[in-house]
Amino acid sequence: MHRFHCCLRRVALMLTMVIARPAVAGDVLRVLAWPGYADPDVVEVFERRTGSRVEVTIIDSDESLWQRVNGDNPAPFDVFAVNTAELQRYIRKDHVLPINTAAIPNRAHQLPRFRDLDNIPGIVHDGKAFAIPYTYADMGLIYDRRQFKTAPDSINVLWDPRYRGKVLVYDGGSHNFALAAQSLGLPSLFQLSEQDWPATVERLIALRRNVRGFYSQPQESADMFIRFHAAVLLANFGSQQLQLLRAAGADVGYAIPREGALAWLDCWAIHRGSAHKALAEAWINYLLEDGPGTVLNNRQGLASTTAPPRSSGAGDRLIWLEPVESAERRTHLWGLIMSGDSASRVLAP
Repeated sequence: MHRFHCCLRRVALMLTMVIARPAVAGDVLRVLAWPGYADPDVVEVFERRTGSRVEVTIIDSDESLWQRVNGDNPAPFDVFAVNTAELQRYIRKDHVLPINTAAIPNRAHQLPRFRDLDNIPGIVHDGKAFAIPYTYADMGLIYDRRQFKTAPDSINVLWDPRYRGKVLVYDGGSHNFALAAQSLGLPSLFQLSEQDWPATVERLIALRRNVRGFYSQPQESADMFIRFHAAVLLANFGSQQLQLLRAAGADVGYAIPREGALAWLDCWAIHRGSAHKALAEAWINYLLEDGPGTVLNNRQGLASTTAPPRSSGAGDRLIWLEPVESAERRTHLWGLIMSGDSASRVLAP
């Protein structure tokens, strides 16, 4: 009788696996991901398991991601990585599908704070979950220990004339306007009032004049840091950049400024136009396994939602990204600033 019941349990388990596994063999899953989120060996395992093919497109900014989704001729894709603040405009524009959380059983491996979707601002709307947390980072300061006797303790080091030509900053309008607002001590970094715009534009023009260059991707920033003998880098990708630089032999430290560090939580979301929703959910579920999580932690230096964090010591100084008053306006003005326009021309009607 014991053997009979064991056989029944094995048959039931096999049936459950067959039913749960989506019929996806031969399908093509199109993924938009940030650097390090979908390495070839990670993708290969998923392809072998499902019999599908994965096409990964790497993005380098929130603006480029938005253009791919919301542009005049959006490219077809199924699943993409986006931070919780940016997610809100995708939901408002009906660009994403609710996710069947029952199809993501590996959520059980996530830390409690990431399993509790209702308490993560912006993920759940009208009782439906539109994203699954994947990775996160704080945007601190990476500095060359040879050029700093003590670690920089303020975001304003990026404007310090002593380091003119030795500063590297991420090339992104939304984040940099928040950075300018932070350096000016404005009450809100994400909802600028009309009287805030002139001061933030002037501040970013001053930043442009002080920096050696702007980067878009983690590896690019590490290469620039070494090539230009940079002194300080605003780490948009956080610990991922720190790991790249240390692996390259750079003697660098990491500091959280006293004003606090911007921080992001990236999630996977499914595009409204996806023809392979079940496969997209299988992709999200797979990435919450130990294997992809280990790659994320050890190879990329990024925090996963399934393992205890390697603390940066930021504590309550993290400032989680929030939706901004107008991403389009920030992007447009940032483009004018980068082109070398004066404040009067940038703000001209």
